[in-house]
Amino acid sequence: MIDYNSKRWERKREHILKRDGYMCQESKRYGKRIDADMVHHIWPADEYPEYAWEDWNLISLANRVHNKMHHRLTKKLTPQGEALRKRTPPPKDKNN
Repeated sequence: MIDYNSKRWERKREHILKRDGYMCQESKRYGKRIDADMVHHIWPADEYPEYAWEDWNLISLANRVHNKMHHRLTKKLTPQGEALRKRTPPPKDKNN
């Protein structure tokens, strides 16, 4: 389980936002420039703890886009979240 209030997460979150230019990467796919304010685990951290801190598994999103990625109550991925996960397979080599 990730402590989203920890210094470690704060540093990782800032790193990912900076990497992505503080822009929502899902909106960018559609030619829209929207500021990102969330970092999303493409492969859910609760189900895949081994991927929780991997840069390739984290993406900057706008809050409204993030809310479309998984159900708030069940925490399960929505069809949109599943589509993103299918487009983002784990690297074959752990050193990537």
